[in-house]
Amino acid sequence: MADGHAGTDAPSTGRRWSVGVANVLAALSDPVTERDREYRRIAVLCAPFAVLVLLAGLYPLAEVVRISVSTAQYRSIGFSLEAYATLFGDPYYRSVAFNSLWLAAGTTVVSVALAVPIAHALEKYDLPGEDLLVTLVSFPISLPGIVAAFMILVLFGNTGLITAIVAALTDSRPLDVAFAVSVPGLFVAFVYSMVPRATLILRGTYAEVDEAAEEAAQSLGATPFETFRYVTLPQIRPGITGAIILTFRTALAIFGTLIVIQTLVVWTLQISRELGNGWNIQVAGAMATVYFLFTFLFTVLGLRYTSAEVGL
Repeated sequence: MADGHAGTDAPSTGRRWSVGVANVLAALSDPVTERDREYRRIAVLCAPFAVLVLLAGLYPLAEVVRISVSTAQYRSIGFSLEAYATLFGDPYYRSVAFNSLWLAAGTTVVSVALAVPIAHALEKYDLPGEDLLVTLVSFPISLPGIVAAFMILVLFGNTGLITAIVAALTDSRPLDVAFAVSVPGLFVAFVYSMVPRATLILRGTYAEVDEAAEEAAQSLGATPFETFRYVTLPQIRPGITGAIILTFRTALAIFGTLIVIQTLVVWTLQISRELGNGWNIQVAGAMATVYFLFTFLFTVLGLRYTSAEVGL
């Protein structure tokens, strides 16, 4: 009796699903109610993005996953987890992952910490030349990573402007002062590119801050710092979380800067090396798959946290 019931339940579920899909398609093709017409408008508006996600997102990602488990070098055939075993078992790849995480995390912390006072100043005060300041703050977003790295070389390289000034003031050799092609130089280049992104998100958050609550706190004797800590900060916390998510993901994805300043091997640079040195496409595919899964899960968890904060 139980087996017979289980055997008839699956087909009935399949039939209900098919009928439901048929009803949705009928409502979209020939809407009767206002809700049906609204659904059709939504479907039409979302169709171009859905096609883009399918062709430029899901299909390439599926091919990358197939390549990562392929047993052949140039064809997606068979199934093998050898590439993933290499990633998780080889100490070298673990060190590359660690480099990527600490560089992205450090960049995120410093960039968001700098962006908060910048956004606060731009939104809370009437600064002279504010339009110019906004342009200067947002300018690095328009620069490719290669250009940002070149600017670091121009300023802090062996013959850089700031290197020459510091060397002259401290009576040191420029080679002893220059740090452009070191880990600190790479870190500065990353921060230079990330601060504008965090600032723009926080400026949008500041636009929604309840100024009446801030004024009430100050009228009750709160200092500017206390007002920021107890009134402003809770309101901009979702924006800070959004800035952390964007900055961390972008820092993990940066590649152009690493082409010029190859002082630290991180995930994206290693993927390029896997493809360039011996065409190790299975390992490169596995690295790309792990990268996607990590950033996707990080974003999902971060957005859930943001939603919870907004709800509060």
